[in-house]
Amino acid sequence: MQKYVIIVLMLFTYTMTGQVQDSVVLRFNEYLGYVKKYHPIAKQAELALGIGQANLMKARGGFDPKIEVDYDRKKFKGSEYYNRLNAAFKIPTWYGIELKGTFEQNDGDFLNPAESVPSEGLYSAGVSMSLGQGLWVNDRMATLKQAKYFKERTKADRDLLVNQILYDAALSYFNWLQAFNEAATFQNFLTNADIRFKGIKKRAESGDIATIDTVEAKIAMQSRALSLEQAKVKLMKRSLELSNFLWMNDNIPVELQPNVIPDVDIDGEIDTTLEISGRPLDSFTIENHPKLVSLGYKIDGLRVEKNLKANKLLPTIDLEYNFLTETPELINSLQTEAYKGGLTFRLPLFLRKERGDLKLAKFKLRDAQFDLDNAEIELKNKIIALYRELESFKTQNVLIDDIVGNYTTLLNAEERKFSFGESSLFLINSRESKLIDAELKQIEVQNKFYTAKAKLFNSLAVNPVAL
Repeated sequence: MQKYVIIVLMLFTYTMTGQVQDSVVLRFNEYLGYVKKYHPIAKQAELALGIGQANLMKARGGFDPKIEVDYDRKKFKGSEYYNRLNAAFKIPTWYGIELKGTFEQNDGDFLNPAESVPSEGLYSAGVSMSLGQGLWVNDRMATLKQAKYFKERTKADRDLLVNQILYDAALSYFNWLQAFNEAATFQNFLTNADIRFKGIKKRAESGDIATIDTVEAKIAMQSRALSLEQAKVKLMKRSLELSNFLWMNDNIPVELQPNVIPDVDIDGEIDTTLEISGRPLDSFTIENHPKLVSLGYKIDGLRVEKNLKANKLLPTIDLEYNFLTETPELINSLQTEAYKGGLTFRLPLFLRKERGDLKLAKFKLRDAQFDLDNAEIELKNKIIALYRELESFKTQNVLIDDIVGNYTTLLNAEERKFSFGESSLFLINSRESKLIDAELKQIEVQNKFYTAKAKLFNSLAVNPVAL
């Protein structure tokens, strides 16, 4: 009872099975559900969304209104050299236009005449704008657009990260299941070999058969025991590998308990859990694949960068105009005769830096487009190959099931003939070895079939919503 209390505390819900005494089954969908919810890498994938949102907030900060206050004062040997106060409120807008209002108050014995203002201060309201470089696209606009694309890209990257960790976890579960089935197979044959050895030993003691047959029967039993021990070691390793994906809330790793076993009948559960059921090849579309979506947003961001670099080829033409007034509370005091304005013009003669930056931006854009084209064709071919591989595995499973059934029939017939004295222990062991190889092959084909389904899940980059 104590074991069940521990398992409940570990947040696992198991069902009882009659295969192993006091054993509990870790179901495939339960297992992947805990991986998606508690595994650190799955949590890291969710952090990507927060990073995208934070970058977007940072970019929007470039358009935040600003308050600026600049105060300077100089007093020396009893003289008030100057006392200057400049306060401004600025509102950046989208298309290279900035609205601003200022207050200026200056006095002093050695004040620059150009800085002389009325004693009550001078107010201004105006606008500055870029007529050349920065009119249609500037650093602030480009940063904000790229941040929006990056935010959308993080959603696709999150799906890719979650899909990858679930894919790795699924493979680990399938390997664990394969090791469990192999150990169970060797356990069954060891039991049969032990029963056969005891029966032959009794017949030899009664003189019904030669004593040497007991040696061969014992060798077969010991061989099965050796194979079982090797299978148990493999199962232990696979269990520890599976434990790498088991975590609790608070980042506490969970070690798989010895009495926990896999679900041996998951054929119908895999497609539903991985959400790949109902996706025939003829209905397959790749346009919304997360990897292609991510590359698409990357290209959009690089296109913005290219446009920004192209805009740098234009001359810098900054125009500023401000109305001046002593009485800002009176609207009619803003007269065009009282103003402060200016014009700035800059243009490098050769534009070598700007032209070099533009070429680099174009190369990056073309490189990303090549990546997108290559990724698209690779995904299409890989997914088509996996669909065809799955069809082949369905046929392989039918064939290997028939082979196992036929080998079982041969072994049973040989055992009946041995009981009538018409066969030998050597033939029984030979038939049994063939059956063991066939059952191991059956388990291997089943594992490859499940692995192919996981690969399809990984290639489709599904992020299961039901987990």
